[in-house]
Parts: sequence; C-alpha cells; structure tokens
Amino acid sequence: MTEAWTWTYEDADGAAVTGEPTTDTAFPTQSDAENWFGEVWRELAEADVAAVTLHRDGGHVYGPMPLDASV
Repeated sequence: MTEAWTWTYEDADGAAVTGEPTTDTAFPTQSDAENWFGEVWRELAEADVAAVTLHRDGGHVYGPMPLDASV
C-alpha cells in the first residue's frame, strides 16, 4: 500500500488557501513532503499562507504549523 503525504494551507483566519504556490501533490514519504515545504515555505508565507498542516493518508500528522518566523 502506497502512503500519501499531503499539506493543507490556512490563512490567518483559518480559511483554506489554494492556488500557487500551494500544491495538492501527494508525496510518497514524509521526508519528501517536508523537503518540498522547506524549499517553498517563504513563497507560501508571501502568498498569505499563515499555517500548514501535514496529513498522511488523510489523517492529521502535525499542525497547524505557523509560517511566521517570529513565532
């Protein structure tokens, strides 16, 4: 069975954020998902994403994790 690691994105009010640079890509491993996030978190923050949550096969892994560097 193949696992699917995905992110969801929220704005400061907790509403879902979609569109560039977010992705609905299902990553094959947690490491792949976290590596992608590490490369684009600044772009996400600039696109008004305030927090992200990691999911594995639809279940909650961790988050919401704020993107504000001062937190």
